[in-house]
Amino acid sequence: MSKALRAALARASDTRDAAVGRGVLASAGQRLANVLGRGPYLIVADENTMGAAGQELIASLTDAGCSLVEPLVFPGRPALYASYDHCLTIGQRMGSATVVALGSGTLNDLCKLASHEHGRPYAVVGTAASMDGYTGFGAPMESDGVKITRPCPAPAVAVLDLDVIAAAPGFLTASGYGDLAAKIPGGADWILADVTGVEPIDADVWAMVQGGVASALSRPADLAAGDPDAFAGLVEGLALSGLAMQAYAGTRPASGAEHYFSHLWELAHLGADLDPPLSHGFKVAIGSLAMCGFYTALLDRDLGAIDLERAAATRTPWAEIEADIRGTFTGALADNAVRETRAKYAAGDELVARLRPVVEDWPAVSSRLAQQLVSGPELADMLATAGAPSRPEDIGLSADDVRGTFPRAMYYRSRYTALDVAWELGLFDELVDETFDRIWV
Repeated sequence: MSKALRAALARASDTRDAAVGRGVLASAGQRLANVLGRGPYLIVADENTMGAAGQELIASLTDAGCSLVEPLVFPGRPALYASYDHCLTIGQRMGSATVVALGSGTLNDLCKLASHEHGRPYAVVGTAASMDGYTGFGAPMESDGVKITRPCPAPAVAVLDLDVIAAAPGFLTASGYGDLAAKIPGGADWILADVTGVEPIDADVWAMVQGGVASALSRPADLAAGDPDAFAGLVEGLALSGLAMQAYAGTRPASGAEHYFSHLWELAHLGADLDPPLSHGFKVAIGSLAMCGFYTALLDRDLGAIDLERAAATRTPWAEIEADIRGTFTGALADNAVRETRAKYAAGDELVARLRPVVEDWPAVSSRLAQQLVSGPELADMLATAGAPSRPEDIGLSADDVRGTFPRAMYYRSRYTALDVAWELGLFDELVDETFDRIWV
């Protein structure tokens, strides 16, 4: 176990043991027995993940003296969607057993939420480097037309075998690469939230996520080639991201506005009819490129020259904003966006006080942001080399589709991001236009 992983486990609220390495699947049974007892265990998988590692997992559990019930195996096609009804299916089969999720994103989230609702811990054996939620707190789930992250504990044990993961289809690795790349603009959003005092950075949690991101993203060609040794940084980076969410008891360390693009496209079922369906990480990759472009436009401005009092005086009244939100969204999604946006809305003296640190210290703030970010072309090249989408057309969107998502992403969640800073300064529309007319072409 690396020093970084050991330190992250020490701060984790739920995960007591995690293994990342080649051949660690053989130790899964003993690890589960040490932390969770000897069962009974219910393995929850789909046909693909059961074929990839099911027999090895069963053998490891049996060798450790653990008892098992009949596995719950979902069809391999169509791919599972993070819909609450699947949680209910798992809950109905659980009985007195402890769940072991054998799979990646959706399977892990479904098992996580189902186990929480039955008041018991669970474990995960990962089969692909497809996302950072293996060790994460909470489960993104769609219900009643809104996708939200439901609070629920992370796995007590996580086993991530690099040999199994490297053998997964390449699009899954590319998805995880896109999800980890999101930590670049997501980290910049946290910097702005820190500077404004909206959400100060936890230095230890920041280091868990950001300390190894550059290294983890440094071998896209080797990852695309399926080299197991190249997966160590990526998989550990994804695991550390999840552990950071545990330590922080929230998703801020791992995501910013770029994730809201993905969530909105997921709610619109973008690419759900494809085989395989468009992954979360693929959509996040395009959201990350959009935000890197937006940041380029922001950093090109001299925010130090802005008249804060004038910006506050011309701030759109809340009633007009709510009307715009309800014209942008419909139904439950509109109600959700109103609640979320109202929670971060500021005007008058409160707005001036929030933005003053950004404006008065813009040279230092912009330098800090520039050190965190990479350019859009550089990120696009990294993503393309890893096999991930690098332009909107790669996920079936046009530039205008992405442009139209910007205001929806700003309204979608209360988390404070660069979109909010630009909105509060009266620059939002101008910067979106620059992103598409000058920067991201």
